[in-house]
Amino acid sequence: MENRADHMGKVTCASWIRRPENEHLVVMGKSRHGDSPSVLEIFSYDSKIISLSPSPKVVYECEDGNIVSVAVHPSGDEIVCSTTTGGCKLLEFQHKEEEDIKILAKDLPPLEGVGPQKCLAFSVDGAKFATGGEDGHLRVFEWPSLRILIDEPKAHKSFRDMDFSLDSEFLASTSTDGSARIWNLEDGVPLTTLTRNTDEKIECCRFSKDGTKPFLFCTVQKGNKGVTVVWSISTWERIGYKRLLGKSASVMSVSLDGKYLALGSRDGDMIVVEVNNMVISHVSKRLHLGTSIASLEFCPSERGKGADRVVVSTSTEWGTVVTKLNVTPEWKEWQIYLVLLGLFMASAVLFLIFFKNSDNFWNFPVGPNQPAKPRSGGIYHDSQSDEWGAFGPLDM
Repeated sequence: MENRADHMGKVTCASWIRRPENEHLVVMGKSRHGDSPSVLEIFSYDSKIISLSPSPKVVYECEDGNIVSVAVHPSGDEIVCSTTTGGCKLLEFQHKEEEDIKILAKDLPPLEGVGPQKCLAFSVDGAKFATGGEDGHLRVFEWPSLRILIDEPKAHKSFRDMDFSLDSEFLASTSTDGSARIWNLEDGVPLTTLTRNTDEKIECCRFSKDGTKPFLFCTVQKGNKGVTVVWSISTWERIGYKRLLGKSASVMSVSLDGKYLALGSRDGDMIVVEVNNMVISHVSKRLHLGTSIASLEFCPSERGKGADRVVVSTSTEWGTVVTKLNVTPEWKEWQIYLVLLGLFMASAVLFLIFFKNSDNFWNFPVGPNQPAKPRSGGIYHDSQSDEWGAFGPLDM
């Protein structure tokens, strides 16, 4: 099931805004259109029909060139966007009621005039924020103090992708030249460079998020062949790979609970993989027909809710698409207890039926009418007899 949001201006990026009670929103960045400036638009999301609102709830006009990328704080209260000419902007998100949505724009002094930032990312706990520039400059800050943790002007030739580990201890980053580096955020230094063959390019990267499997997933391109490779976080060595998408990947995403991995291709296809067994569970062919998928993100309502799996994806040609995945929803806790209660009640009913219809041995009389034990001959009857002997007193 798919829903397309078709609006003026080419979509450059999009992300979910997490709100209470799963009433999530989607923020969408769009390029200039004619004399109109680049804008950030916020749409409401209807989970019943898997659709965005037909018109934005609020629009923020950006005068500093086109919006390049956007990142939303895990709390859902802050948005950072990067522009082509004005560095990064902080937008404080205010949402009190359904029709009362406001955005308050603020400057970010350490990120003013830094040029386009291809990658923006908050850590899972929201305590760190990282930017990766088209010029290869890496900056990692504490949030919201903006105390600098890493400032490396020559981290890469130009940034391709980045992601924080679940515990916010590491940052993985990839370059347009095919290299990938791991950064230790506690010490503020580069930790290692992932090994690759000379004909391989490491492109997209995402850490596992289920809390039990300490892996780093990367898409690796070798000629015309693309595979998904898994690295161990403890040794930073390859531990396996699998050809999932079967073509070049343009974007990768992991669900908040870490159960699913999504890959988008350069010709508009999307697949979703169950991380537990690395088996494809959903395929969307021609989702963005003939156009590279630029961004891909799971809906945040999935964590521990057993809700339908939904992703939002974007491309410059087809805009924003909301897709319901054809995967089996997780059981809710109350559903598990209800099944256990049903099994218990069924067992009790079956026992009563068996009791009522079983041999009279269990329904023996009590009191003065209770018979004595049978004679041994009554039990050990003549082999030629077809009937049991009558019960009677036992001869001593």
